[in-house]
Amino acid sequence: MYSTDLRTDTEKKAQAVTASEDAALWEAFQKRIDAGDIIEAKDAMPEKYRATLVRQISQHAHSEIVGMLPEGNWVTRAPSLKRKLILLAKIQDEAGHGLYLYSAAETLGRSRDDMVADLLSGKAKFSTIFTYPTPTWADIGTVGWLVDGAAIVNQIPLCRCSYGPYARAMVRVCKEESFHQRQGYEIVTTMARGAPEQKAMAQESLNRMWWPSLMMFGPSDAASLHSSQNMKWNIKRHSNDVLRQRFIDATVPQAEILGLTIPDPDLVWNKEREAYDFGEINWDEFWAVLKDGGQCGKSRLRARRAAHDNGTWVREAAGAYAKKHKTRVGKAA
Repeated sequence: MYSTDLRTDTEKKAQAVTASEDAALWEAFQKRIDAGDIIEAKDAMPEKYRATLVRQISQHAHSEIVGMLPEGNWVTRAPSLKRKLILLAKIQDEAGHGLYLYSAAETLGRSRDDMVADLLSGKAKFSTIFTYPTPTWADIGTVGWLVDGAAIVNQIPLCRCSYGPYARAMVRVCKEESFHQRQGYEIVTTMARGAPEQKAMAQESLNRMWWPSLMMFGPSDAASLHSSQNMKWNIKRHSNDVLRQRFIDATVPQAEILGLTIPDPDLVWNKEREAYDFGEINWDEFWAVLKDGGQCGKSRLRARRAAHDNGTWVREAAGAYAKKHKTRVGKAA
């Protein structure tokens, strides 16, 4: 989910290791995958499979954590106490998603501290959607409607991922993301049915967020570095283009109900395919955002670094308490 389709240094090393791995391991492993087996943390697995999962799960976790920042910026400015409480609950959910995912990645032998260090240094990537600004309250609704809606399309198949810890974590994540999508759609519904100025704000937000939301599924299948191999390993169940099409087909009717216009002049229902044809995505923008961080990527990383630094005393206190508790238990035993 939140695809970036970039190889990390870990994966490049894993590819080198793969060349020297026992062919029998690869053959036995692929037979397990083809039989629909679930791979657990202590099972034998090719290093490339392990590295691919570390990349995907850690980037997913990073995206959940960084995704809290644009929403956290609106807590004090939400239009009512009810809206503040709902937004706070959603942010708390996203923090929990990051926790589940970092924990799943740790089962593959990568420490959480190392993964967080990669994020804070800029080495690791997170979803391009979280590099875009959210200047209006309508954006909070649009993010819930489109971004979390895209997340659900992407993540539901991950509940059947071949790696057990990841698949089990996604079950709860998907349930909570479904609530987030409905919460966002409710905000947009309220604005679309409100004053003309509110509807205009909702439309303007949709205009800005539509194309970046489509980019969340990653490059087209022809340009994707990982999609075919991930499907062979049952890490993914569907290709980027298939998932993107599902999202469009589900979302366009929702916009029509609201009286909002999808900002794509080439969007048209194809009776033969029973799906929407849509315009060309600006992939130059996608790759440029990955390269330089987009409009808000650098500022959000700075905010994340500041939060990490400000929380140092909390981590140190928790560590000291855990050490003290362990010592007491040891003496009592």
